[in-house]
Amino acid sequence: MKKILYLFLILILVFFGCREKNQNDLYTIGIFQVNDAPHLNDAVEGFIKALQDNGLVQGQNVNLIIKNAQGNISEAQKIAEGFVESKVDLIAAVSTASLQAALNATHDIPIVFSSVANPYRAGAGTSPTEHLSHVTGVSSKGPIKEGLYFLKEVLPDISKIGTLWTPSELNSEYYLEVIREVAAELGLEVKAVPIANSSEVLLSSQLLISKGVDAIYPISDNTINESFEAVARIALDNEVPLFGGFPLSARMGACAALGWDFIEMGYKSGMMAVEIKRGKNPADIPFQYMQKAKLYINLEAASKQRVEFSEETITKADKVFTSIEIDSSE
Repeated sequence: MKKILYLFLILILVFFGCREKNQNDLYTIGIFQVNDAPHLNDAVEGFIKALQDNGLVQGQNVNLIIKNAQGNISEAQKIAEGFVESKVDLIAAVSTASLQAALNATHDIPIVFSSVANPYRAGAGTSPTEHLSHVTGVSSKGPIKEGLYFLKEVLPDISKIGTLWTPSELNSEYYLEVIREVAAELGLEVKAVPIANSSEVLLSSQLLISKGVDAIYPISDNTINESFEAVARIALDNEVPLFGGFPLSARMGACAALGWDFIEMGYKSGMMAVEIKRGKNPADIPFQYMQKAKLYINLEAASKQRVEFSEETITKADKVFTSIEIDSSE
């Protein structure tokens, strides 16, 4: 009887040991973003959707470890290093800060990035085809020129625009340079106010108003996008036109927003991950760029900010919101 019980216990240990081994043997992808900015959440959603559409199901044939640094750059680095220590098979870096952390953490594990404005400044390569052999991804270089030209078309008489930017973000610094260049083409003066973290967005937005700007065009970076509703409140309270750089900002109080569909961007990067899992070398996958910007407008925000859109503009918009959705708890 004791021998039978002993064999039974051995079988149980072997069974559970095999289950653990099978779990550990799944192809593992570490996915992380620097904070809770809406566009980053969309990019992660799109990435996972691409995996699912290609038959990769969490817990069955793939193991997804999803992390969020909650705006802490040091935490982002710890997450990347944790992925390396866990020996993940691939890292999905969503944001410039995440890409930088991943690059610092590994020179071997494949990295697929998304929502990175300028991967070259981040150290990922020098061109779409000349890049680090373990890195590929989708750039989020924003359609700033198109956005500012659209702003000027809607408000032809303005002369001064205000913007917020985050000096600690490489992508934000890059975008500020682009804004200044395009604004110069349009004869627009730029008033730029730097912020250190999301808690400064509200006061910095008020400072822009005090500078007498005719419209606000915040840089679409991770810190500002996470607190975009604070910018919207100030614009609405002061009846100043607010134009966003990511489509969903129109839902949160921008009168209009021209930018990329980040779910689509995440999906593209997810397809790259699928290719790599199937054996393709990241070195052979060129960096990709988004092609068609989405135009979202908000009629309630436009009315409160004293902006009138032509019927042609409303018709060509990809989405039209009729109300503002701002979280009153913030």
